[in-house]
Amino acid sequence: MLPSLQIGPYTVTALTDGEGPFFSPRAEAFPDATAAQWASADRFDPGALDAQGRWLLRFRAFAIRGDRGVTLVDAGIGPADSPAAGWAPVPGALPAELAAAGIDPSEVDTVVLTHLHTDHVGWAVVGGENARPFFPNADYLLQRAEFDALDRINPPLRAGVIDPLRSAGRLRLLDGEATLRGGERLIATPGHTPGHQSVLVESGGELLAVTGDLLVHAIQLLHPELPYAHEMDPLQARTSRERVLRARATHTLHLATPHLTDPFVVAER
Repeated sequence: MLPSLQIGPYTVTALTDGEGPFFSPRAEAFPDATAAQWASADRFDPGALDAQGRWLLRFRAFAIRGDRGVTLVDAGIGPADSPAAGWAPVPGALPAELAAAGIDPSEVDTVVLTHLHTDHVGWAVVGGENARPFFPNADYLLQRAEFDALDRINPPLRAGVIDPLRSAGRLRLLDGEATLRGGERLIATPGHTPGHQSVLVESGGELLAVTGDLLVHAIQLLHPELPYAHEMDPLQARTSRERVLRARATHTLHLATPHLTDPFVVAER
């Protein structure tokens, strides 16, 4: 059974597309981290190191099923010919994970792309020269700031992902916060990229944040002030991260993270 979390009427399911080592050592990714901070992170998430001591990433998407439809947050690393093929462990397993969750791609009505890095858009578009949206009935939501910054983030994604979505009439550009058709809340969390966004699911006193790359390693949860070398604006990313984590003062804050060992963690007060 796939890992899932119930938040009121919403079932949030973690879909693992693959796992493998990151392309650079974690000490280079977080150059300001101290030995004590690494030790605390390793106690919190010991599975983030593989047998060779490399930073081991999980690559996940999250399906949110409510009484008004199915939302997918991110689209994984993709098939063998996906944009992430140069560094990620493709082909990914997202289609099989969706099937195991009882979700047909045609059921997904909303795809939130948290940002335009290749390990988050892999199954958005498939078919090579006959490119088509993998989720044929979904609106794909992207922040306009991310779209405008595409040539700084990853120019090849214009032809490989963005243009096919636009040609199919499936791309929707947003400016900041929005309420999704299923009732979830989308918020802008810039910094990792200019238009990074996250999704909030709330019911009663419980709040779940599907973080995207707002959190890529447990060390950022324990020490959110630490800059990450692959953030385009580290100060803005810190502000976004701390903004989300402040919610733990008033809610039970669950985090659904694409890259930590456990897909769901509670942000302790």
